[in-house]
Amino acid sequence: MEKLQDQFVCVVDDDAAVRDSLRVLLESHGLVVRDYASASEFLKDTTSELAGCLLLDLHMPEMDGLHLLEKLRQQNITTVTVIITGRGDGALRARAQRAGALAFLDKPVDEDELLSTIALAFRQSRH
Repeated sequence: MEKLQDQFVCVVDDDAAVRDSLRVLLESHGLVVRDYASASEFLKDTTSELAGCLLLDLHMPEMDGLHLLEKLRQQNITTVTVIITGRGDGALRARAQRAGALAFLDKPVDEDELLSTIALAFRQSRH
């Protein structure tokens, strides 16, 4: 596993327990984590654009993760994005891929798979 120390990750998920568990996991690997309970909360924070990786929950009230990703791309914000969901299907995966998501991971997310996907996101964000 490559070094993730001090890399900046944003987590957007309406489930506080998921946000908390992701924060604990990612911070235990040296990542700097900022989390948000909604897409609108994320959009209000201008420091979020500094993230090297964005973890988006697919299903959230008001604005879902795919809509947020599409909105970011329309604004030419190209942060490498990983979609996480407990309820995904092939059509949603295809839409996420078209919108530029790096990966589409199912909850509960496997820790090793998540960390290797985040490492890949950081490699891609440097290019």
